[in-house]
Amino acid sequence: MLVISSREFRQNQKLYFERADKGEQIIVQRGKDKAYALTPINEDDVYFNAEMIKKIKLSAEQAKNGEVKKITSSEEINDLLGL
Repeated sequence: MLVISSREFRQNQKLYFERADKGEQIIVQRGKDKAYALTPINEDDVYFNAEMIKKIKLSAEQAKNGEVKKITSSEEINDLLGL
């Protein structure tokens, strides 16, 4: 893991993007108490892609039609989650 300042990152962005692309974990420190992880993403990482929007719309329609499962206990939550 490499920790760099925000100034260092600004001055050498290309270098750090390339290192992150190769799998290195880059942390950009901003001030005393703020830090950010530089991580490459791909299409699967984008949450609201077309497939996810389709699933959300289907779920909303199912809820509107009353096709829901009501959970009333922690045991039912565990069963639902397979725990």
